[in-house]
Amino acid sequence: MVIGFDYTRSLGPVLGSFMTGLRERRVLGSRTSDGRIHVPPLEYDPVTHAPVTDLVEVLTTGTVISWTWTHRPLEGQPLAHPFGWALIRLDGADTTLLHAVDAGEPGRMRTGMRVRARWAANPVGHIRDIECFEPAETSPSQASARVAAPAPDAPVTTIVTPILLRYRHTASDQESRYLRALAEGRLLGGRCPACRKVYLPPRVCPADGVPTDEEVVVTDRGTVTTFCVVNVPFAGQRLDPPYVVAQVLLDGADIPLSHLILGCPAGQVRMGMRVAAVWRERAQWSHTPENIAHFAPTGEPDAPCESYADQL
Repeated sequence: MVIGFDYTRSLGPVLGSFMTGLRERRVLGSRTSDGRIHVPPLEYDPVTHAPVTDLVEVLTTGTVISWTWTHRPLEGQPLAHPFGWALIRLDGADTTLLHAVDAGEPGRMRTGMRVRARWAANPVGHIRDIECFEPAETSPSQASARVAAPAPDAPVTTIVTPILLRYRHTASDQESRYLRALAEGRLLGGRCPACRKVYLPPRVCPADGVPTDEEVVVTDRGTVTTFCVVNVPFAGQRLDPPYVVAQVLLDGADIPLSHLILGCPAGQVRMGMRVAAVWRERAQWSHTPENIAHFAPTGEPDAPCESYADQL
């Protein structure tokens, strides 16, 4: 399973100056009322709560305070080969910065080791302008030896950080039955033996804390309870706005599921609207809820509010 999006953040005067400094291969910290220099800089003083305005340049060399070793780097991490994660106190700073150390092997990592920044070839104003740190006792890499900063440019005001999470989910017995049924074009819920509510997908009942072991076939028709009209475009969006994401209470279920409502203008979607699942071509089915492409209006009269009021 994959979750991915671009996280965009506006920086403000302190972090904007910090990122602008990184683009120029300089590291800035903030001096707080107790005289301590924080790297990365703080925007507000933790003692007085006043905005921090005193920025101080520190050196790009430092000392490892603590560390751990990554034997199998994950996608998107700073280095593709084994490396150390370390808390590094840069010279001139009083706090530590978390970053990668390209030590080559775990036997070279140690608390107290001296390191220096290895700069990215093309800094843009991001924490990854520091590609990593490397042991200071070794010959500097080509990137580390580069001392000329890029030509001054407009201050950095925004950063975009790609967020990507890949994970493997182990399905429970109830989920396995639900997913196998989806591959057959069926919606299989589970009934709680205590409260008798039907959950889709089946799960441990959140009210009674017991598994929903009784299987219940749920229809692929239902009622829109609440909905959201998506008007804002974003990276990776599969549909052009506006479109509707709704909570659909399927007939026979006691909890709604979230899905797309297509087949009519977004402005016509309403609470109580009766909808039916539109399944993908059977050749595209697998063990996934994506077998249902979307829901579409059936043309039936709207369901009365009291029939779904408990699910709002």
